[in-house]
Amino acid sequence: MLFDKKYATFFFPFFFIVFVAFSFYNILISLLLVGLLFVILSIAAHNFLDDISKNGIESTGKIVSYTSDDEGHKTPNIEYQTADGRNFVGQPFVHGTFHLSKFNSYQKNINTKIAILYSAKSPEKFIVKEVKTSSLALSILIIIGLALIVYAVVGLLGCDDVFEVALNSIKKAFEN
Repeated sequence: MLFDKKYATFFFPFFFIVFVAFSFYNILISLLLVGLLFVILSIAAHNFLDDISKNGIESTGKIVSYTSDDEGHKTPNIEYQTADGRNFVGQPFVHGTFHLSKFNSYQKNINTKIAILYSAKSPEKFIVKEVKTSSLALSILIIIGLALIVYAVVGLLGCDDVFEVALNSIKKAFEN
């Protein structure tokens, strides 16, 4: 799976080194890499959410604690049991937080029962059922990634005047 932590510990440092190396050579190649990363990860997350919403198994979990990231955003640690009796404790595979989650302690939610959907293929991967992870956010990341890819490819091909023609067309459209 694209998001497995065992691969991420290798991939992201490698990606960072390649990104920095190409930044000194040609920034457009670095922008192309970032665009590809945005598109690939967003599509993979979207596919996972689509698959788990169609084929996921519903269960009830219990919030046992919260983990704060480096910026103070909190993610619940949820304990649940699969249909075949296996117990898991973990964080939702795809989870979004909002800016105010830094300031809330969430202590009142500890030991609260919560509906989850876990993957039939990989029961350790689950999402909170009530929280609808926004496909809008994933779509925006895909659009940003595609824009970076187009900008980088056009720049690498030496067709920079394409952007000037497009901007002039937009200006003329708004002047009328």
